[in-house]
Amino acid sequence: MPLSQALLRQIDALDPTRPVLIAGPTASGKSALALEIAQRQGGAVINADALQVFDDWRVLTARPSAADEARAPHMLYGHIPGTHAYSVGDWLRDLRPLLRDGPRPIITGGTGLYFTALTDGLAEIPAVPSDIRTTADDLLATKGLEAMVADLDPETAAAIDLRNPMRVQRAWEVLRATGRGLRAWQRDTPPPLLPANQCHKFVLDAPKDWLTPRIERRFDLMLQEGALDEARANLDTWHPALPSAKTIGAAELIAHLRGEMTLSEASERATVLTRQFAKRQRTWFKSRMSQWSRLGPHDLDG
Repeated sequence: MPLSQALLRQIDALDPTRPVLIAGPTASGKSALALEIAQRQGGAVINADALQVFDDWRVLTARPSAADEARAPHMLYGHIPGTHAYSVGDWLRDLRPLLRDGPRPIITGGTGLYFTALTDGLAEIPAVPSDIRTTADDLLATKGLEAMVADLDPETAAAIDLRNPMRVQRAWEVLRATGRGLRAWQRDTPPPLLPANQCHKFVLDAPKDWLTPRIERRFDLMLQEGALDEARANLDTWHPALPSAKTIGAAELIAHLRGEMTLSEASERATVLTRQFAKRQRTWFKSRMSQWSRLGPHDLDG
């Protein structure tokens, strides 16, 4: 991805001893920007994407290629089996020693919750027992999101995105496991692992009319790079309840391999879901990262 000369000068002016945070919606070019900074100034690119941690969907989650990984150190990519649950708390625990002992961190990804937990702190909520998670999966599958929302405590329901199944299920599980609402736990948040004022912070401002063609091109590119073969490799162990099954495009390609939809239909559906996901990401970044430096298409299309 070509970067503007103005952005390259901005990169070169960064304090090379300070961590860098780069957030942005899917397909906006944040990984390429992180790699450029690592190559020009040194440091390790560290993943802040909740699905790129899993090892079973490299192509569909758009993890950095082997060639990119050879150009600079990359960490916390594909290090978790797709069958294992992985939370923002797990990510912070994995990140802590890298911040303490590793090279300068250049943390990039599209999971806004990871960044806010990193810079604002995360409530130390006890782990949810597996039987409660199973009950939650069953409730969501059989009665739907509205039934789960109805069981939340009012304070938490007023504070989270009730259209996001992952967020709602997490809040439901915490309430069921601890008898205390998620929002109440969040009020007791300890100090952040990496305060925002100690970092260079960038968020990629990707307008819909600029980002949509990139999303459409990228799924086609994923197919060229072997996404269908990747789905075929996961076919025998596929289950929609797997943590990694939330990867956009996975369910659609599995359905295609089972003869339930054409490849064209699977591609169109995955592209629509990606556009919807990017919209939710932009909304999060706008509301929660308003103080971060913003980079737009004029910076990224040099």
